[in-house]
Amino acid sequence: MEKAWGPVRVCAAAAEHAGRSVLGPLYTAIGTRCHNQRRRDDPTVITEALAQVGLPDALAAAAGSEEFDQLIRDSHDEAFNEVGLDVGTPVLRIGGTALFGPVVRQTPRGEAAGQLWDGLVLVAATEGFYELKRSRDRSVKPCFD
Repeated sequence: MEKAWGPVRVCAAAAEHAGRSVLGPLYTAIGTRCHNQRRRDDPTVITEALAQVGLPDALAAAAGSEEFDQLIRDSHDEAFNEVGLDVGTPVLRIGGTALFGPVVRQTPRGEAAGQLWDGLVLVAATEGFYELKRSRDRSVKPCFD
């Protein structure tokens, strides 16, 4: 988990600098490099991602700073206060409903991604819905080794 703090801190700094709307594009830019391109240990990932979304590379310094840690903890607490403590991450908020997941082994693309999203929207809108789960049938590699 220690490796994960750097990118999260940079995202927090970016949100403070440019607003929360930058988080989706920045998270995607970092995630593409770390996960899809398997560059988890490449020190240029963060600066490249910042440049891709038009943010100053000076924000990369936040990766090694504790300046945004309380903000990150508060955000984490906010999510788990809403979704509950008996789940994990990711936590997804759709409208006024927070859900744990989705947890998928392979990233859906195109129409399959749209169908998954549509299903999540329907589940989130279902009054009284609180859980849907099945056991994993394959091993899953951690995001950060």
